Amino acid sequence: MASLGLAQRIRIGLDGNSGVEFPMMGRLNFGKKRVGFRVMASEGQSVEPDLSVTVNGLKMPNPFVIGSGPPGTNYTVMKRAFDEGWGGVIAKTVSLEADKVKNVTPRYAKLRADANGSAKGQIIGWQNIELISDRPLETMLKEFKQLKEEYPDRILIASIMEEYNKAAWEELIYRCEETGIDAFEINFSCPHGMPERRMGAAVGQDCDLLEEVCGWINAVATVPVWAKMTPNITDITKPARVALNQGCEGVSAINTIMSVMGINLDTLRPEPCVEGYSTPGGYSSKAVHPIALAKVMNIARMMKSEFGDKDYSLSAIGGVETGGDAAEFILLGADTVQVCTGVMMHGYGLVKTLCSELKDFMRKHNFSSIEDFRGTSLEYFTTHTDLVRRQQEAIRQRKAVKKGLQSDKDWTGDGFVQETESMVSN
Repeated sequence: MASLGLAQRIRIGLDGNSGVEFPMMGRLNFGKKRVGFRVMASEGQSVEPDLSVTVNGLKMPNPFVIGSGPPGTNYTVMKRAFDEGWGGVIAKTVSLEADKVKNVTPRYAKLRADANGSAKGQIIGWQNIELISDRPLETMLKEFKQLKEEYPDRILIASIMEEYNKAAWEELIYRCEETGIDAFEINFSCPHGMPERRMGAAVGQDCDLLEEVCGWINAVATVPVWAKMTPNITDITKPARVALNQGCEGVSAINTIMSVMGINLDTLRPEPCVEGYSTPGGYSSKAVHPIALAKVMNIARMMKSEFGDKDYSLSAIGGVETGGDAAEFILLGADTVQVCTGVMMHGYGLVKTLCSELKDFMRKHNFSSIEDFRGTSLEYFTTHTDLVRRQQEAIRQRKAVKKGLQSDKDWTGDGFVQETESMVSN
């Protein structure tokens, strides 16, 4: 990314009189220096948790960002997101030739917790075979510009994707930047449809291709660039490392997981069913949250060990429906948390619940800012070999007082359920 323009600043009086300078919401000129502040409580004083974050010079009122997809598909819905209080909005992915994008209906399928798939069961999984924006680029650019004129202090991020063509990438970047967008998220991870055109996951799964395309992008982009990672790969840290080394300011993870939602046992046809046929698509919602946590944890550990204190950001995605879900991602090192499927299920007002629940978590642990606990849980991950060593040492320290079974030979038939429970941690 090239350097940003001069940032405006405002003076905020903490007591209504004396002023301390803090950056206003919007794009700031701080290069690769992380900027932020902590509200420290005086002894015996209670301070309202501060959810604001500054990421790659972008100031947001809270860490919750609309993930690229249907919730950011046009001016009306993105305006609604800003009005409801989302920290930022990532628009649905755009490309130069929208006329090549042909969506089908139905394009979603749900997985419910009820064993029989009852319509009353809780939705835990969501599959889509939806493509990127099928609206003309000119229309989307016009709406980007309108949104930035009406909400100059709010963060609008353009999600972009192109074929393997340097000139096309450069043109798309130039045209998007002319609208005043604050950053780019590069879609290197769409699992269906677009890889057939050497787009999306076709790039994110090929580190050599990714390295070249990231080089093209960062040679011309003048705003922060986030590379969106695919989980459909053996080691997600490899493409993340390539993207950061090639100049991206941050990474986002994860995009949806390639899946087949199910087979209708009455019709014997796969879901979602389009004229009797289907295709594998992207899996999201609550069921992917543990997988996303693992991927984010691996990226965060890599970033911490290899990039140290450099101002690279991590935006976490995957099954967020509660403030607790978001807190888990932040504890693993995420700067921001994206929500897409959750908005499709619960509406744009979900952000109020997310903010309230995250503040409750912060009060419980006496955290006054996001930075107070970001990455706190990373140090508690280790290898299985080390877990064995730690437990053996603990047993020695407890003078071999046994908790749970120590060996497979200790299992009994009569006490099997109780023995199982003795080794459950939650």
